[in-house]
Amino acid sequence: MSAPVARSRRILVALAGATALTAGSAGPWSPTTAAAAALPSPDHVVVVVMENRAYSQIVGNSDAPYLNSLVGGGAALTESHAITHPSQPNYYALFSGDTQGITDDSCVDPGFSSAGNLGSELLAAGQSWGSYNEGLPEEGDTSCLSDTYAQKHNPWFGFSNVPTDTAHTIDQFPSDYTALPKVSYVIPDLCDDMHDCDTSTGDSWLQNNLGAYATWAKTHNSLLLVTYDEDDLSSDNRIPTIVYGQHVAPGSTTHTEYNHYDVLRTLEGLAGLTTHAGNAVSASDITDIWN
Repeated sequence: MSAPVARSRRILVALAGATALTAGSAGPWSPTTAAAAALPSPDHVVVVVMENRAYSQIVGNSDAPYLNSLVGGGAALTESHAITHPSQPNYYALFSGDTQGITDDSCVDPGFSSAGNLGSELLAAGQSWGSYNEGLPEEGDTSCLSDTYAQKHNPWFGFSNVPTDTAHTIDQFPSDYTALPKVSYVIPDLCDDMHDCDTSTGDSWLQNNLGAYATWAKTHNSLLLVTYDEDDLSSDNRIPTIVYGQHVAPGSTTHTEYNHYDVLRTLEGLAGLTTHAGNAVSASDITDIWN
């Protein structure tokens, strides 16, 4: 997203929020107040990050029937964009609002940064946070690589203010969904995230591992958000981002341009946080898909 376009869109969003508040109530307007009014307050949000697909390679593709069922019953962001290439900086952007100086996929030193991030913000606010990582050898393991597992897709390990024991194995994803954290990330391994395997493999993995949660979320004040780290270098980093759950208008689409920083800010808002990490401070909430 170009800087002038981003600034123009945010000015329009702010003006619309200010007008609505002035008409409906007395008292000063602030961006935080407007954002809070526009977003639902789900009990649980699960974020799944997949890999290396452009929007057109998923939405409408018969090799991704489950993802397209989520589009039909939820919302598609038709102009969702990653921040950069390659993979790892996008994970940091989505989790902390900044690439943290990372420009490649090399393993990082655990706890190298103390910058604010979604996990640290949730914990500081007394909320719960966790990640569920396929292939992680054991809870809290900060190893670089292990078979089809890669540390580069687990940005929480880069932050000293996020306890390593909040990084769980995929087998620890609870069958009782009420036991889920307020916000959690689910990270498939290098095959199931579509990085090393085909689209249908990742689509089936999503249905098998998150399908029951998605169905439950529809009637239990919860949300599933599926996004991608980056595209395949073919589409100006335009990626699929799909939101599904009780508060989402079924079959809705938004053509507003959003990026990973906007998604992070929205996750913060959905959790009721009043703080914003990195570039999420100047990002915009996703406000046009809720019912």
